[in-house]
Amino acid sequence: MPAPVDIHTEANIKLLIDSFYDKVNQDELLAPIFNGFAHVNWATHLPTMYDFWSSLLLGTGRYRGRPFPKHLPLPIDATHFQRWLALFRATVDEHFAGPKADEAKQRALNIATVFEYRIRQYNSLSIL
Repeated sequence: MPAPVDIHTEANIKLLIDSFYDKVNQDELLAPIFNGFAHVNWATHLPTMYDFWSSLLLGTGRYRGRPFPKHLPLPIDATHFQRWLALFRATVDEHFAGPKADEAKQRALNIATVFEYRIRQYNSLSIL
């Protein structure tokens, strides 16, 4: 088996995202959120995620969205973010190694941390 390469190309981004969401779709905690509650349209979601991670890791600037508001109505908590992060890290480690792979895992941690915090803050205010 060849040594893992770092994340440097659009093909690497696509492999990362496709492999990660394959895991998500098989996960007993996350699959119902994505497919049951959010009814994700994978044909549009995956290209959006390619753009998002390409922008973050390759500096392409293709992503022009606001990801947080779409997550706000989801019935998710720290457990969901921990699972999401564990699957993401495992996917990176399965396919890649190097500074960009490390950056991908750090960015995922930052995203999960901020989203979980903001959702918790929003939900705590909703009782007012």
